[in-house]
Amino acid sequence: MASDDIKPHAGGTEPDYRFTLANERTFLAWLRTALGLLAGGVAVHQLVPSPAAASAVLAGLCVVLAAVLAATAYPRWRRVQVAMRAGEPLPRSLMILVLTGGLLLLIVAAAVLLAVS
Repeated sequence: MASDDIKPHAGGTEPDYRFTLANERTFLAWLRTALGLLAGGVAVHQLVPSPAAASAVLAGLCVVLAAVLAATAYPRWRRVQVAMRAGEPLPRSLMILVLTGGLLLLIVAAAVLLAVS
């Protein structure tokens, strides 16, 4: 059976429930991270008064990164679940690189905001 025919909850071989639960915890961790970034963006927008353009950029970066993480969390969970059912190697994810780069960009933007204010 090809992995194209396998669904996250049907087909292939039932994976060990511990792996399925670990995959679910990872999915939820991506969502928690997205919610934290969203809350950070809202906090920056509401609590950092000046300069307004710099705080808007920082808040916007937080919100965009949160949206990217939230949008990619489910597809990643699904690919991993299907790979486990098919007995294939787990797929690679660029999201770790995207998250690292995004956080580095946020840190630089926050440092610039501190230096300017």
